[in-house]
This record gives sequence, structure tokens and C-alpha cells, in this order.
Amino acid sequence: MREAIEQLKQIISEAETVVIGAGSGLSTSAGFTYSGERFEKYFSDFAVKYGFQDMYSGGFAPFASLEERWAYWSRYIMINRYMDPPKPVYNNILSLVRNKDYFVLTTNVDHCFQKAGFDKKRLFYTQGDYGLFQCSEPCHHKTYDNEKQIRAMWEFRNEMKIPSELVPHCPVCGKPMSMNLRADDTFVTDEGWDQAASQYETFLQSRNITSRSGQQEGAGNVLFLELGVGRNTPGIIKYPFWQMTAKNPNAQYVCINFGEAFAPYEIEKRSLCINDDIGEVLQALL
Repeated sequence: MREAIEQLKQIISEAETVVIGAGSGLSTSAGFTYSGERFEKYFSDFAVKYGFQDMYSGGFAPFASLEERWAYWSRYIMINRYMDPPKPVYNNILSLVRNKDYFVLTTNVDHCFQKAGFDKKRLFYTQGDYGLFQCSEPCHHKTYDNEKQIRAMWEFRNEMKIPSELVPHCPVCGKPMSMNLRADDTFVTDEGWDQAASQYETFLQSRNITSRSGQQEGAGNVLFLELGVGRNTPGIIKYPFWQMTAKNPNAQYVCINFGEAFAPYEIEKRSLCINDDIGEVLQALL
């Protein structure tokens, strides 16, 4: 891996603009694992009752009541949104790009970039945020910060249900609230989401690197740095990164992903794929 690390150091040092694309593999590398010891620590009671073996599967369990459902989800949100990840992977990324012209596009919903100190005006969380509630209907396009409510529910973490008065309901129509996550067609894109989407598009266009314009001049050395992006939603990060790299002769594509690091033939000569743990690669860089 030493040769790849040296090559990556050079690519980062020469890059004038860095576009980061981050998927779930990045948070996994930071210690936000959804099964195993961490799952057993917080959800062993639910696992016994419903038979699931990881947090993701638990989200689809047929909970007996809203009180039980929110007992589960409050633990889930608390440990994956309001607690810091065990490893400083996000902080290490910031150390590498702090003085660069950067933007972050991510499908993660755990808010780790902002907690690590990234400029919130340079972040676009495309799939939502564990820290926001929305109407489950939804009857209106607005989201609500949930930290105070989640922390109140967390006080009942040793029980498998929360008090009925803590169950969140929509302040407009009275129906139960849900998480602001892109799981189906009820996902709410609020004013903040629209603004972040616009900021990302403006960032690409103003530097002449957007795949829509096809412009090449004036982009400078551009690095598309893809971290932990799987194949579930390739149309959000992976495919656009490939397309923009192909269109811009000054661009390079770097993919770091344990078990899934690859690039298409068309950009192979301007690509670096590192099939290893992201945290270990970043630590070696620093």
C-alpha cells in the first residue's frame, strides 16, 4: 500500500479543488458499525424479542406500539447522530482538505462531517439527517430538530418503550412524526436541503467542473475523492464522479473503499483505487 499512499499524497498536494463523495463505508471505518458488539450493547433486548441481528434490519420490525417504536429509534438516533464516532476518521479528512477548495456530497445521515468541523455551507446531505423529524404523511414540507426530544427519550433506554407523551406528533396535522430519511416517496426536502443542493451545483458550475455543462477550461486540478461509496445508490456519487472526471482532462478520481475500489476503463489512467480500510489509509497519509 506504500506506493499508493505516496501517489495519493502527491495527488492531494497538487489538487486545487477537492470534491468529496462519502458513503456508508466511511462511517463504518470511523466505528459506526450497525452489527456485532455495538448492536448487542444497545439493542440486545429488541433482538431477543424480534429476532433481528443488526440495527438496519431493526428499523423494519413490526413494533407493538409507537411507544416501543420510538424507544428503538431514539436509541438508534442517539448513538448514530448525537454520539461521536469512536475513531477520528472524519477529523483526519478535514486535516487533509482544510486549506483546499472543497465540497462534500454524502449519502450518510449521521452528520459526522459537520461535527468534525467541516464548513456547513460546503456540505450536502442528499439522503436526510437522523437529527430531523418530519411529518410521516407528510402534510407539509418542513423538518424539525429532534435533539431535545431524542435526549428525553434516551432517559428511558433501559426500557423497551417510552412514555406516550414523548411520542412525536406533527404540529400541523397531528399524525405521527417520522425521521427525515429518503426511504420512500414521503421524504421531505426542506429549505435547508434545497439550499445545500443549490450550493453544490453552484460550486461545480462556478469552477467549470459540472457534468451538466461539459466545460473544461478553468477548472484547474480537480480531485474527485470517493470514500466508502457502495453500489446501492451509484447514481448519486459514483457515476457523476466518473462522468465529471472523464469530461475534465485536469481531473483525477480516487476511490478508497475496502472491497469495492474500482474505476471504469475510460478514466483508468487518471484513477487511483485503494482497496483498504479508509481510516488506515488516512492515518498513513497523516
